[in-house]
Amino acid sequence: MSKVYVVQEMPGKDILSADKYGELIPVMPPNYQVVLSPGPAVAKMKRVIKTFTDDDYILCMGDPSLIGIVCAYCSELNGGKFNLLKWDKKHQKYYPISIELYRRT
Repeated sequence: MSKVYVVQEMPGKDILSADKYGELIPVMPPNYQVVLSPGPAVAKMKRVIKTFTDDDYILCMGDPSLIGIVCAYCSELNGGKFNLLKWDKKHQKYYPISIELYRRT
């Protein structure tokens, strides 16, 4: 089954419609901040995201530095490929976006 890695839990935000893309897995708790040392955040993230695959998604919400760390790590695990879920405010739904960093155009 696919997984949707929720970068940071945001209390009060309804993300349940993202579960159509896979099991929702929170990566970081609410209000977690990367201040001077990203080491603890990276260690926690690596424990949660162990086997990111082509079928999994990243739901980018929360601290932008955490989003960057999660995207970089998932890309590293999966040969430069990862999927994001982008919220469309107008249509009130998520759209999947596939990223291939090393694809030659």
